[in-house]
Amino acid sequence: MARLLYRLGSLSHRHRLLVAAVWLLVLVAGGAGAATLAGETSDAFSIPGQESTTALDRIQEEFGSAGGTTATVVVQAPQGQTLTEPGNAAAVGQLVAGLAELPGAASASNPLDPAAPTVNADRTTGYSTVTYTAGAGEVTPEERDALLAAVDDARDTGLTVEVTGEAVQEPPHIGGIAEALGVVVALGVLAVTYGSLVLAGMNLLTAVVGVGIGVLGVTIATGFTDLSSTTPTLAAMLGLAVGIDYALFIVSRYRQELRRGREVGDAVATAVGTAGSAVLTAGLTVVIALAGLSVVGIPFLTQMGVAAAATVVVAVLVALTLVPAVLSWLGRRALPRRQRAVTDEGAAGRSGRGFLAGWVAAVTRHRVLTVLLSIAVLGTIAVPAFSMQTTLVQTPAEDSTGARADRLLAGAFGEGFNGPLTVLFDGAGAVEAAGAAGRGIAALDDVAMVTPPVPDADGTAALVTVIPESGPTDPATEQLVADLRAELAGIDGADAAVTGATAVSVDVAASLNKAMPVYLALVVGLALVLLVLVFRSLLVPLVGVLGFLLTIGASLGATVAVFQWGWLGDVINLQGTGPLISLTPILVIGILFGLAMDYQVFLVSRMHEAHSHGASPLDAVRTGFRQAAPVVVAAALIMFSVFAGFVPAGDATIKSIAFALAAGILFDAFVVRMVLVPAALALLGERAWWLPRWLAWLPVLDVEGAALERVPAQAPTEQPEPAGAGRRDLGGPTGRFGLDRTGGHARG
Repeated sequence: MARLLYRLGSLSHRHRLLVAAVWLLVLVAGGAGAATLAGETSDAFSIPGQESTTALDRIQEEFGSAGGTTATVVVQAPQGQTLTEPGNAAAVGQLVAGLAELPGAASASNPLDPAAPTVNADRTTGYSTVTYTAGAGEVTPEERDALLAAVDDARDTGLTVEVTGEAVQEPPHIGGIAEALGVVVALGVLAVTYGSLVLAGMNLLTAVVGVGIGVLGVTIATGFTDLSSTTPTLAAMLGLAVGIDYALFIVSRYRQELRRGREVGDAVATAVGTAGSAVLTAGLTVVIALAGLSVVGIPFLTQMGVAAAATVVVAVLVALTLVPAVLSWLGRRALPRRQRAVTDEGAAGRSGRGFLAGWVAAVTRHRVLTVLLSIAVLGTIAVPAFSMQTTLVQTPAEDSTGARADRLLAGAFGEGFNGPLTVLFDGAGAVEAAGAAGRGIAALDDVAMVTPPVPDADGTAALVTVIPESGPTDPATEQLVADLRAELAGIDGADAAVTGATAVSVDVAASLNKAMPVYLALVVGLALVLLVLVFRSLLVPLVGVLGFLLTIGASLGATVAVFQWGWLGDVINLQGTGPLISLTPILVIGILFGLAMDYQVFLVSRMHEAHSHGASPLDAVRTGFRQAAPVVVAAALIMFSVFAGFVPAGDATIKSIAFALAAGILFDAFVVRMVLVPAALALLGERAWWLPRWLAWLPVLDVEGAALERVPAQAPTEQPEPAGAGRRDLGGPTGRFGLDRTGGHARG
């Protein structure tokens, strides 16, 4: 693999203009396609075939517009007044008439309708249900804005008017100030790492090209299929992070090769052949983890995984082709000015000094204590994960109109009003069955109210609304879903199904819990096989995977402590505590697994390289750590900055996921990979690199580029460098590929 990638790097060097032009053309074509072919994204999170989802479809068929997406407009009279007073009643009637005429609205109920009033006992608070023809998550931004404008105008009458419900849930945003700040921090880390703002900008620019192409591709796909609104956001967040890191790996190796005396073309090709191998392997683990989300069987989760995986593929291709092409233009200017005239071929092999050298020496010297302490710290942070709760019911931001509306409804009608459950009775005797079942439903725990059955036009279906006593994210409400289904299991005369936002959330959680073991087994199993091939060892991959499990526990534990318990909530601008979004655990596991293997591959491959060149196991660990740790530290800080940028002002769905990923990066890079792994490998000694004889037939992937050392590869043909590149005639012996100092083949 190293020699194949060496040739690819050489090709990118020789045809740098063509490579850059092709990527620019792809980016422009993606922009044009996104502008002309893009469609709308969906905010719906449901699973086809589940009881709750099937019931929603049946309601849409049997009741028409009654099964569409709804918004609840809450109206409260001024202090000391009631809604039934003439002036207030007229204002309510005018508001309802306007709501019924809104774009996309099918109907709007009147809270003061004598036939079906929806006001509290004191007649101070009521609500109008605005029903849209669109399904769940399909209300357009224009329709949402028109509703919010109507509510805002109604406040001029002196009434308190707020709105909540699915119809006003906004899709997650991307590109805000916080996200941009994360990119700026990443640029600063790159500038410090390289000592060059130009090189840092190049690194960031190539990553932006990759993520831009990936996100534009996802945007184009929205014109041909229904995609979740979180899909492009996740693809952008992950694609930007890995794109920056992968370019960093290759650029760092290129600079190292320049310092060792290599010509520009030789250094470019060698960097792609060595660090590029690690990038390809690491990228493949990320793709496996993301594409593996498809085994869960949830369409919107599959879309997220495949879209993010495709963006990572683009990031890998950019790193292997566009990055070396740009490095060819930069030449020796990729080094700080004071280093361009210095050649030190022994630099990579010296022990080195500094903080990281002292760090790895201390970690490996006290290896047993280090391993135990690392496990204890991460295990302690993981404790809150055992009390994790998940839901798909999103809690609106504290200062939003949705949150204010929920508080008004809870105060007037009870906490459970914000999480109603709908029971669909379907069959010839649906109305009678619904009436008979009402008494049993009302006797269940946590039931505050059961409405009379509402039949469809031909009497073959009926709807019953169950109002719980507890709120929509309360575990008692989730238990009520199970109790309702058990109560209705043996009903005669009709089929009964429980639906509603809470029921959908319960079904999604059940599906995720069922699929999680299969997903972990598949992803971890495939990644273990890949890492065994890469390192030709059983224990090194095992140490890496066990460290990842500690990372996941600590990441989810910290997320529960912040988002569910409220610890340090002010630091991240948390609007309110509550259960995590159901998608958080499995997405975090999938993404962090791939990223953790990034660091494992890049760090341990340098240790393996040193060991394969004859270093003792302990010296190999220390040498490889000193060579790779600076890059891993920079990569981790960059990825942390990108993820953390989505936390302060992020959408509720993205916020917890981004926080968990940012925390996971810190735990994995700075505790597992920088502490636990070197200590564990030092403790294992020579056994770390052991491979049973019966596995000796496995192919050698050679991510360290050993084949480039043993067999001279075809040297890239040097082309004149740009003026001012600082190229100079380097004396000394020929390079490892048999090149003389002019770039030609040495004799003999």
